[in-house]
Amino acid sequence: MVDEHLSGSRASGAVESLGWRFLLGSLAATVAVPSLRSGLDVADAAARACAADADEHLRIDVRGDRVELVLRPRTTGRVLGHDVVLAQRISESVSALGFDIASPRRGGAGRVVQAMEIAIDTEDVTVIRPFWKAVLAYVDDPGSGDPNAIVDPVGQGPAVWFQHMDEPRPQRNRIHLDISVPHDEADRRIRDALEAGGTMISDAAARAFWVLADAEGNEVCVCTWQDRD
Repeated sequence: MVDEHLSGSRASGAVESLGWRFLLGSLAATVAVPSLRSGLDVADAAARACAADADEHLRIDVRGDRVELVLRPRTTGRVLGHDVVLAQRISESVSALGFDIASPRRGGAGRVVQAMEIAIDTEDVTVIRPFWKAVLAYVDDPGSGDPNAIVDPVGQGPAVWFQHMDEPRPQRNRIHLDISVPHDEADRRIRDALEAGGTMISDAAARAFWVLADAEGNEVCVCTWQDRD
């Protein structure tokens, strides 16, 4: 299993009890901390837990109130069984410091883990894709091999992907956000959005994604890994 690419359901099931969640081909977790100094200690513990695999698999974002941890092989872009092992090691190391992976139910340090993509509707991907690569200084996604996706080479900005349109839709917004959330967070996120004035445009593809819109018709998809395997 260690070198095997895992499906979304297998990856999610393997780490859910640890507090980690599967998002966009990655394992993600948050550790709530009281200070930046503590955050750096958690980051150090996580890197040490991964040892020689840290550079290839681990991405860390340290803030004064939380540490965001992401496990995903840089070269393949798909979660391996070994990433599950690394998640277990990190969780143990974090616990030894007196911290825990934040509960997704509580939202941890401010909110649950999530990942954002920007989707652009287009009649011809080949025409506009080079522009977006150039203006954002993005590159082809090395892991997925998806010709419709581009990513930030340093992993800071959201991924951009291009969705083919069969015909022009001039009255419809052409760019929308995709928010990927843990599978057990989606219902709450959608409920909160609807209560905040949003509208459900379509749930035909649920549980892979739901299409919502604000009061002026600007759209966003709330996505999970479910029903994608």
